Amino acid sequence: MQDFTAARTSDTPDELWLVEHAPVYTQGQAGKPEHLLNPGNIPVVKADRGGQVTYHGPGQVVAYVLADLRRNGRFIKELVHQLEEATIATLTFYGIDHACRKAGAPGVYVPLQGELAKIAALGIKVRHGCTYHGVALNVDMDLSPYDGINPCGYAGLRTISMASCGVKAGWEEVASTLAGQIIERCGLWVK
Repeated sequence: MQDFTAARTSDTPDELWLVEHAPVYTQGQAGKPEHLLNPGNIPVVKADRGGQVTYHGPGQVVAYVLADLRRNGRFIKELVHQLEEATIATLTFYGIDHACRKAGAPGVYVPLQGELAKIAALGIKVRHGCTYHGVALNVDMDLSPYDGINPCGYAGLRTISMASCGVKAGWEEVASTLAGQIIERCGLWVK
């Protein structure tokens, strides 16, 4: 992502990368070591995105958004809002119709037993007006690695997946739906 962003010109089309990672904790630039409670055998990788620590693993769709904000006059807060909207629309498509934002805490949440549980983490980096990193949506995954961290720097924050909300959908299907929503809502200039 860094190499792609560094090599971009004003004519480089935007790209959307959809990936599924092996188990890994990523710690953002503001990441504090006290939020790593018990990483066990899961590697911890420093990332140059915003935010604290999160987990990526099998069964999670990670959508990396490589966009030129300057090309269409957008600001990072707009893109974050649009990524959250795209994720909420994806969840609504699958029948999770109470997904929402949480003030001051980027990402997407679902009401669960009187509190908000995080279903999608979001972290973006902007360099020379271009973005990379993106959003990670929990589809059908082992959620126990979240017990080894304070997700996104919040002690006791519950995490949830689409599967634990009763959705039976495969990774590729959800990735395709999320990609369509991101392209539609985020104004990506793709070929």
